This record gives sequence, structure tokens and C-alpha cells, in this order.
Amino acid sequence: MLRSATKEVVLGHGRRFCLIGERINPTGRKIFQEQLRAGDLSAIERDVHAQVAGGADVLDVNMGVPLTDEPDLLSRAIHLVQELTDAPICIDSSVVEALEAGLAAYRGRALVNSITAEDDRMAAILPLVKKYDAAIIALPNDHDEIPMEADKRLELTAKIVRVATEEYGIAAADIVIDPLAMPIGADTSVVRTTLETISRIRHDFGLNMTLGASNVSFGMPDRHTLGAAFLPMAMHAGLTSAIMDARTPQIVDAVKAADLLLDHDEWGMAWIAAHRKKQAATA
Repeated sequence: MLRSATKEVVLGHGRRFCLIGERINPTGRKIFQEQLRAGDLSAIERDVHAQVAGGADVLDVNMGVPLTDEPDLLSRAIHLVQELTDAPICIDSSVVEALEAGLAAYRGRALVNSITAEDDRMAAILPLVKKYDAAIIALPNDHDEIPMEADKRLELTAKIVRVATEEYGIAAADIVIDPLAMPIGADTSVVRTTLETISRIRHDFGLNMTLGASNVSFGMPDRHTLGAAFLPMAMHAGLTSAIMDARTPQIVDAVKAADLLLDHDEWGMAWIAAHRKKQAATA
């Protein structure tokens, strides 16, 4: 369960899929980076409105800009996002000090993005997750490698769960595993491994899962069509959320259709409401 000051979003098997809007992120956006270095946060407002309008349930906020004070920038961005929307926030940073600044600034129950199975990363971040009563995204890779086999990913998932629950007292329900979506442009077999990993994590641990939806199609043409095919397959295997750009109606519609077809949308009410909203906008 994630929440803002006024809204709750629950991730879970059998529930509607959670869309985590990824756009509030300066990676690969030179103009946005320059604006942030100059203290101009106006682009965040546009991104928030676009992601929420597209159907995002949660907003990922990343302020990883070189040559800036990331803890201060992330804190200010989170304050701004909270003024603009009641959607819960996923606080995204590789800098421990920035994560703590973001958690301290947030009014609600956040999702933290992310840890790996590396001992030093867990030791640095899990105490913050516990202190601020947050949930955590965890990737089953370690110092050695990003595992290409499902068996190794399951082994590292077990390690993460054991350390988080037994050493830090974090509930298993607050651990969201990223099963590692790899680009098919390099190897067309990688999606089968991801789907196997998702299915086995659901069966063995019953955990929530998320992933970067665009990773799968990287390097391939017509990426939206690939994303719209992949996510319903992953949902059937047990994926409960995805970090994605909610401005892509083709993929969002595919997710909502899969929710209906997998009986995660009771009586199809969300599907019907979305259809009526589109009709009204067209009219």
C-alpha cells in the first residue's frame, strides 16, 4: 500500500495493474537537465499533468542531474509534485543522501527505487526504508553480474527477502521485485527468461513485481507495439506494476484491456469508464 496525503494505491495480485509514470526523470533529456541546473522546475509540472492524464497511478521522481545538489533538488521536486497531484510517489535515486532527503520531504508512504542484492546497498538503504515506513523495489542482481538465468534471479530474490525481513523487519508485502527486463534487440530469448522469473517469483514468494517496461523493446523499431504485447503477457505471469511512460495510449490501453480479460477489473467498470471518457473528449 502506497499513499499520498489523500490517496492510497494498493499493489497486489488480482488487483488492477499499477502504472508508475516514469517521465519525471532527466536521463537523456538535455534541455530538462539544463533547466534543473538553473533551478527551473517548470517542466516537472508539465510532466506531472501528462503522466496523470495518461493514467499513471504512481509517479516516479528522479532528479539525478550531474553537477547539482541532488538531495536538495529531489526534495524540492517532491514538494512540487505533491502540490500538483494526489498520486503517490516513487522516490528514485542511486544516492543514499538524496533518498533520505526525498523520504523526509514526502507526506505519505512512498515506494523507494531501488536496491540490489549487493550487501552494501541493502545495508545503506533498507534502514531508511524501515525508518520512513516505505516500500522498496529490489533488483535480483549483485556485484558479479546481471543474471541471465531465472534460477540465479530467484536465488538473489530469496537473499533480498531474507535480509529485508529478518535483519531489518520489513514486511514481505513491502518488497517489490524487479525481475529484470532485458532488451530483445540483443537477444530475442531474454523475454522468455523474464516471464519465467515473474511466474516463479509469484509462485515461490507471492511478491509484487515491477519493471522498466521500455527496456524490452530498446533497440527495436515500433517499440510501442512490442510494449503493448509484452505487458499483458507479463501481467498474466504475475507482474503487478510497471514503470513506464503513461503518455503512450497504445500501451496503457493494452494494460487496461488485460486487466479486464484477467478479471482484475470487476464488471469492467474501469474499462467502461475509460471508454466513456474518450467518447466525451472526442465529442
